[in-house]
Amino acid sequence: QVQLVESGGGLVQPGGSLRLSCAASERIFSTYAMGWYRQAPGNQRELVARITSGESTYYVDSVKGRFTISRDNAKNTVYLQMNSLSPDDTAVYYCNRHPPLQSWGQGTQVTVSS
Repeated sequence: QVQLVESGGGLVQPGGSLRLSCAASERIFSTYAMGWYRQAPGNQRELVARITSGESTYYVDSVKGRFTISRDNAKNTVYLQMNSLSPDDTAVYYCNRHPPLQSWGQGTQVTVSS
């Protein structure tokens, strides 16, 4: 069974930082590229960042220079370090394989507000 467990979200003030974690079952993680996605109210889910098994990374323009994706293959875990957060980053954040599987985890809510 597919397992993706995201954590680390919360309420943070503009300019603050959060570090998200995603524990994936080995069957998902293995040698696949992994991505962080987000969905804001009224918007479609979008890819935020992606990391390949070789640790090549991609970021959507809106987070470049602020977010860093990384992975720990020994722990089947992918991380998203988010700095200089703005209210536009408010969303539910999900991880999944890239391209994504049909099944998703519960996500973790990130709210950026003063």
